[in-house]
Amino acid sequence: MTKDDRHRAQPADGPPPFALWREAATAYAAPALTAGAGALIGGNTELLRAAGTSIAGTSAVVALLAGGWLQLSGRRRPTRPGRRALLSLAGAALAAAPALALGCAARRWLPDWTGLPGGPWLDRLPLDLPLSAALAAAIVGWRWRGRFTTHPSKGKR
Repeated sequence: MTKDDRHRAQPADGPPPFALWREAATAYAAPALTAGAGALIGGNTELLRAAGTSIAGTSAVVALLAGGWLQLSGRRRPTRPGRRALLSLAGAALAAAPALALGCAARRWLPDWTGLPGGPWLDRLPLDLPLSAALAAAIVGWRWRGRFTTHPSKGKR
């Protein structure tokens, strides 16, 4: 094993280290595949179109933004599992609020600004954007804190 191989070696226990590109790729692929599969099974062409655009795209952008912000903040402190869940849910709420505002604004003003015809895809934005943003932010936050979770000792009270 060379010096470079030892440096890249992953610990056998726990998740792999946080990598922003991997989080963003997963944030795009997971919702695209699941929503796309649901659309194919249900025969919903609007959902199939949204799976690769507004749903997966929003998720990937939010994962990049949230993960980049977490990496820049650089604060990784040991976190108890309950606090880890609360922090992840708070991140989800913080991401969903502006995404909802953006979805509502886009539905209202996008046809006027761009001349694009309205349609069912515009009506999906106020639902797709905040849900995708919340899920991506919660998962990225959960994974970010995952390597630094403390577990209470069993048997000690």
